[in-house]
Amino acid sequence: MTAHPAATETRLRALRGPGRTSLRVEPRALATGLVLAAVAVVLAVVLIGTGDFEIAPWDVVRTLLGNGTPADDFIVNDLRLPRVLVAVLVGAALGMAGAVFQSVSRNPLGSPDLLGFGYGSAVGALVVIVVFKGGAGEVALGAVAGGLLAGAAVYLLAYKQGIQGYRLVLVGIGASAVLVALIQYLIAKAQIVEATRAMVWLTGSLAGRDWAQVWPLLAACAVLFPLVLGQSRALRMIEMGDDAAYALGVPVERTRMLLMLAAVLLTTAAAAAAGPISFVALAAPQLARRLARSPGSSLLTGALMGAVLLLASDLASQRAFGADQLPVGVVTGLTGGVYLLWLLVTERRAGRI
Repeated sequence: MTAHPAATETRLRALRGPGRTSLRVEPRALATGLVLAAVAVVLAVVLIGTGDFEIAPWDVVRTLLGNGTPADDFIVNDLRLPRVLVAVLVGAALGMAGAVFQSVSRNPLGSPDLLGFGYGSAVGALVVIVVFKGGAGEVALGAVAGGLLAGAAVYLLAYKQGIQGYRLVLVGIGASAVLVALIQYLIAKAQIVEATRAMVWLTGSLAGRDWAQVWPLLAACAVLFPLVLGQSRALRMIEMGDDAAYALGVPVERTRMLLMLAAVLLTTAAAAAAGPISFVALAAPQLARRLARSPGSSLLTGALMGAVLLLASDLASQRAFGADQLPVGVVTGLTGGVYLLWLLVTERRAGRI
């Protein structure tokens, strides 16, 4: 049965530009993205005003527009704004990376958390901390290098005349187990000072983040977001299966490798800025897809959902536990663990695992 053209028009619109350029617009996905962006802005304003010195939301907005008092200007722009921007960028990077991996693997468990890339970043950072006694800049570089090496290893081990989704997930889970063992070994061999520093980094935190973390992460996102979004059409084709994508003219392996490299770089850049923040990459794309009721990849809405989740988690870490402020990685781990259990039950009932 053929869908009525008017019904199709209400679900999908195509905006055509010069030449062969076109942009597919789904009204519900567009509305979902706008709502998520608005929620992120509200959470960011509330979060900037949260702390030992509370600032009302309207005073935060006034200060951001350059009309605040000198005290508010220092607190907002120098102390709290960088932390909030890191939260937005880390959440968005993880959300988009998770959307890419889940689409490439065609598996809801295809997340950097479960495929070992986050653990690879952790091993790289811990090697710098424990073995080389490096500073913050060296730790960030170690996290990026470790994530890239883990990504390359998982890809090569999972490759067999192409990448198959469940094989990628299984290899990633195995790599995660090995990397967790390496993390435990490095902590066991570390001196007390380095071990304490390593545990603080492994928790994942936004505390003390400043402009030194914002600019490299912003540069990475500015390069990688357009690259990934530019491949969104090819990614939708790959979701239909390699044979269908080949028939439609998509260079499947080259596109898949490019997208996986970009997603690994986003994951490692996020880890370098805030440590390993767990479960945002797993949950954000799926929640965005459910809200948008989109059957395919939700790259932009997944990124916006990731930013909302991390902002909300950071707000909860500062306000929900009284005087004891938890690192944001603890909050995302608690909520993400519950979400993972729910996802496994749901997938089992649906007969997919």
